[in-house]
Amino acid sequence: MKDNAKMNAGQMASPSYRLAAMDQDFLLGDSMRGVRFLMEYAKAEEALRAWGVRSTIVVFGSARIREGQRWYDQARAFGRLASERGGALRGSVGEPRDNVIATGGGPGIMEAANRGAVDAGAPSVGFNITLPHEQEPNAYSTPELTFRFHYFAMRKMHLAMRANALVVFPGGFGTFDELFELLTLRQTGKAPPIPIVLFDKSYWTEIINFDALARHGMIADRHLDLMGFAEDAEGVWAELLRRGLRPHEDIE
Repeated sequence: MKDNAKMNAGQMASPSYRLAAMDQDFLLGDSMRGVRFLMEYAKAEEALRAWGVRSTIVVFGSARIREGQRWYDQARAFGRLASERGGALRGSVGEPRDNVIATGGGPGIMEAANRGAVDAGAPSVGFNITLPHEQEPNAYSTPELTFRFHYFAMRKMHLAMRANALVVFPGGFGTFDELFELLTLRQTGKAPPIPIVLFDKSYWTEIINFDALARHGMIADRHLDLMGFAEDAEGVWAELLRRGLRPHEDIE
């Protein structure tokens, strides 16, 4: 009996005996990468559905901008007015929310847009990413809608899949990455024709010569109209409407 007990103890201590769902070494192994992708999709999807988030307005921009700077203040103003006018404040039991502010969840412009939603009393989404130098979520995204992803691809998918519009404030490499991802999806017809508005035309036309891309034949002339420009929060909202954004009262 004692020998059997010793043998059983060894078997029960073996990693192979752990329940698969409880075996972190197994779940974090190479063979489970696809499962981890699915888990990152499903966890955020479940929470967004529970909050009735049917559509979003995605706001990108630099994490380096601080309160008191024009870009920050206008991003905050836009987060508020979009939340008030777009349908994020709806949401009695069973009623969906539309055009909810969604950001990358970090500081700077992302914080400002989430903060504007708080000013309006509306929920907002923060899609954070794990980075070598740990990113912490800003204090203004709704806690139950503040997510952290390991995979950039899954984070980008969640940012894009509910987006009714994209508003891009000045930023650097990360902002360019997200902007050109969405422009490519629009250009190739892999995403619905959502309006894209860039804030502060002077910044964007100095940093990126879009006209030269068309002149050299790298894009078609018509692709220059994939985006518009605006100079203040009200102008962003007006340009989104002009380009087809549907406020909540128009969404069936």
